[in-house]
Amino acid sequence: MLCKTKTEVPEITQSKPNSISSQSLMSNKKELTIIHGKDEYKLRITGNGKLILTK
Repeated sequence: MLCKTKTEVPEITQSKPNSISSQSLMSNKKELTIIHGKDEYKLRITGNGKLILTK
């Protein structure tokens, strides 16, 4: 579910153009939803600190 009450722009790293740190993107949460067209994807951080993207 996408939170629409607060809009935050993730911090873009200066070292690489078109880059964003996972910490900035996730905002200290373990999971977020990405809406791409009509599809929803879940991006989550595992217990081992890995990123997993699922549909």
